[in-house]
This record gives sequence, C-alpha cells and structure tokens, in this order.
Amino acid sequence: MENRLKLSCYIRTCNEERMIGLVLDQVFKLTDDIVVVDSGSTDKTQEIAEAKGAIFISQPWQGWGLQKLVGEKACKHDWILDIDADELPSDELVEEIREVLLAEPDKRTVFSLRLITVPPYGDIWHKINVDPRNKLYSRVHYSMPADTAWDQLDKKKIFKVVELKAPLYHFSFPNVDHMIAKLNSSSSSFARAGKLRPYAYVITRILFAIPIYFLKHYLQKGLWRAGIYGFSISMIAAFGRWMRDVKMLETHLDQRGKRNSGYE
Repeated sequence: MENRLKLSCYIRTCNEERMIGLVLDQVFKLTDDIVVVDSGSTDKTQEIAEAKGAIFISQPWQGWGLQKLVGEKACKHDWILDIDADELPSDELVEEIREVLLAEPDKRTVFSLRLITVPPYGDIWHKINVDPRNKLYSRVHYSMPADTAWDQLDKKKIFKVVELKAPLYHFSFPNVDHMIAKLNSSSSSFARAGKLRPYAYVITRILFAIPIYFLKHYLQKGLWRAGIYGFSISMIAAFGRWMRDVKMLETHLDQRGKRNSGYE
C-alpha cells in the first residue's frame, strides 16, 4: 500500500472479462482507487472487477465522452489515468508513471502514453500503428468532453504534453469479426453525433477517399510491415472509415425526407 500514488483510474467496460482482470492487476500496482464504469455487461466483468477491489458503477451507455466523465467524477484523486479495458500497462510503464508522479509535476502537464497494438497473430506492433494518446492528466485543469462521439482531451487547451516512453499494450481486436463490429459501432457514433459535413464534401469522400484511407494505414502507419495480415487490416480500417461517410450521407438523406415505403 505504501507504494500507491495519489492517482485514480477509470475504465469503461461492457463484457470485458477477456482482459479486465489483467488490466486491474497492473493498475493496482499504482493506485487503489480504480473506478469501473460498466454499460450493461452480461459476462463476468462485474464479478472480476469487484473481486479485484475496484469500484463498480453500473451506467447505461450515454456516449463515448460522457461515459468517461462518469468515471472521472467518481475518482478520488486529482491525477487521473484513463485506461480502456483492452489496454494493458506494461511493467515498464507502471514504473515510469510512478517516477513521473513522485516528481510532483506541474498539474497543467498532460502525459501521453504510447499505445502499442498486440495483434491476434504475429509479433507485437512496436513500430506499426503506434498511437500516442493523452491519458494521464489532472482534473484540476482538464476534463473529458461531455460528448457522445468524442472521448479525448481538447488538444487546443493543453498547456504541455510529455510523452512517456514505455508501452501501453492495446489488445484491440481478437479477430476481424470483433474489429469490424467496433468499426461499425464507432462509425455510427461519429456520423450521428459528429459535425455534419456539406453534402458535396461527403459525396466526394464516398467516391474517392477509400484509397487515401487505405494508404494512411498501410504506408503512413506502417502496416506494410505486418505482411498480408497488415494489408488486410488496412483494407478493413479503410472500409470502416468509409462507412462513416456513407452514414453521414444517410443523415443528409434523412433530412431531405425518406421516400414512402408503400406502394401507390
């Protein structure tokens, strides 16, 4: 207990029995104040979380940012660690966070964690699709957005970002079925709650943007390093982003009025 920090952590869950126990074990090395915000799990998520000693809050799904706010407000300490249930802090990251907070940093500083994908096949993607996320912050100065689609800190309001070096392992998808389901859900959220783009802009993206989306993942994010599986994941990710455009088109069509479904 003497090694615990004045740090709190919140974790959103929904049927996360696959990873939640391991994640809690790692985070409990840093703090004894962990809040699990659950949106209707029917598996053993609650049983595991409570057995480990986490605070369990049952909260019907409100939206991506709003769900995080529930956890943030339930935390005890000012320093907050934002972790998802499929994100596993490495031992090296646990020690790095400990060192950083024991140095009593400026509470206006936000710490970025390196999200490293652990794919279901092959090596860990240490040099592929590395995604720095602002996940360690003080609620004295910052708060998650009250938004249904967006769940990240406002970068324009951050005084200073310091990137930590150790990996936060992201077990983001156990198979492509799971990945496609996540992309379908997230594309719907962004299309419905995000800013509606002009009609001509949406049409242009539907017609021409898929190759750009693909190349962003395959070349820019380095998925070419993962061989044919990386190519496949890039294709799926591109289609997932394209779905957001198509769903935004449907929003435009809804606003114009749907055609009668009956026969004349």
